[in-house]
Amino acid sequence: MASTKILVPDMGDFKDVEIIEVLVKEGQQIKKNDSLITLESDKSSVEVPSTHEGVIEKINVKVGDKVNKGDLILSLNAKSATEEKKEVVSEQKKVEQTEIKELKPQKPKEIIPEVPISQSGSKSASPKVRKFARELGANVVEIPGSQRGGRVSEEDVKNFVRSQVTVSGGKVEKKVHKEEYPHEEFGEIELKDIPRVKRLSGPHLVRSWTEIPHVTQHDEVDITEMEQFRSSLYDYYTGEKIKVTPLAFIAKALVSALKKFPNFNASIDSANDKIIYKKYFHVGFAVDTPHGLMVPKIRDVDQMSIKEIGSALRKTSRLCRDLKIDKKEFFGGSMTISSLGGIGGTFFTPIINPPEVAILGVGKSFDRLVKVNDKFVSRKILPISLSYDHRIIDGAEGARFCVYLGKCLGKDFAFKLAV
Repeated sequence: MASTKILVPDMGDFKDVEIIEVLVKEGQQIKKNDSLITLESDKSSVEVPSTHEGVIEKINVKVGDKVNKGDLILSLNAKSATEEKKEVVSEQKKVEQTEIKELKPQKPKEIIPEVPISQSGSKSASPKVRKFARELGANVVEIPGSQRGGRVSEEDVKNFVRSQVTVSGGKVEKKVHKEEYPHEEFGEIELKDIPRVKRLSGPHLVRSWTEIPHVTQHDEVDITEMEQFRSSLYDYYTGEKIKVTPLAFIAKALVSALKKFPNFNASIDSANDKIIYKKYFHVGFAVDTPHGLMVPKIRDVDQMSIKEIGSALRKTSRLCRDLKIDKKEFFGGSMTISSLGGIGGTFFTPIINPPEVAILGVGKSFDRLVKVNDKFVSRKILPISLSYDHRIIDGAEGARFCVYLGKCLGKDFAFKLAV
C-alpha cells in the first residue's frame, strides 16, 4: 500500500472553519467517500469525505481545530491503482462463477433493511441533524432513524430525547444514568439533599424543555425616560420619595403587549388540538428564595397602578420566602417575568413555565453613549430575552412583540403606564 495524504478541500470563501466532529480513528479501514470530519462555519455544517480507500495511519486534527484549504487531515495507507485493478478482476471472476452455477430453488430469506452505519460507528444523518442532537445532549448512534435506509431526522432526535423521560402517575421521571466511576474515587465529596422546592420544580422544567420547542430572542430597550420618571415619583402629601421597582413598570408594559398580541396570553390544549386564549392578565414573577426559585402570580395586573403592582410584588415575595404562600398562587398565569437585574448579567435563555407559552427574561440595565443630533448622550439600556413556544408563536410575531414592548417602556408610554 502507498501512503496518501488527505487534505482539506476547497471550501470557497470559508476560512478558519472549526472541526466539530472527527468521525474516524487511527487504524480504521475506510472506503472512498466515507466521511472523515465535520466542519461548521457560521452559515452551515459540512462533512469532508475521503478521496481514497485504505487504512488510517495518523489523524492530524482534533475537535476544535480550525482548518483551511490544503491543511492535512490524515495520512492513509491507500491501495495503489494496480491493487484496486486486481480486486476488480477478482470480483468479476467471482460473479462469473456464481452465474454459471446451477440455480437451486431456495426458501426466500426475510429481508431486513440495513441501517447505514459509517465506519466511525455513527448512523446516517445530516450535519444539521448531528448538530441538533449534540445541542440536546443526544448521541446520533443511539437514535433509531425513521427515514429511508434508517437515516436520522430532527423529529427522530426529538422523539429520542422525549423518550428519555417517562410519565408515571402524572409525574415526569428522568431515566437514571449511572456514572462509570463514582465521584468519590477522584477526591473528597459531600452529599446533601436536593431542596424540596427544587425537587418539585425539576420534573416541571424537564417537561418544559423536552416538550416545548423553545425559541429565544434577545433585544435592547431604551428605558432612559422611564427611569427618569421612576426616580421623580414622590408623595404629594408627605413629600417623601416613592420607591417603585422597575419590575412594576415592566409588568404594566407587558400587560399592554399581551393585549396587543393575544397569542402570548394563551395555552395549547394538545389533547383536543385547541388554543386557549385567556381574557385575564395574571403575571408570574420568578422569586429567588433560600428554598429555591418560586414563580407566584400577581392577579389582574391590568387593573392595578404602578404603585399597587410594586406593593403586591413585595408582599408576594415575602410570602414565598416565609413559605406561607398558597399553592394555588403558582398556577393560572398569563406570562412570566424572570428578572436578574438585581444580581447582574445581560442576556440568558429563560425556560417557559407551562402551560404558559412565553417568558420574558430581564437583565441588568446599563449606560450607553448614543449619538443624537451630532452629540453623544448617555442612555439607559435594558437587555431583554424573550422565550416562546414556536408551535404557536413564530419569529416575526416574537420580534414585533419585543419592538412593541420597547415602545411601552420608552418615552411615549412611560407616563401613561403610571396611571
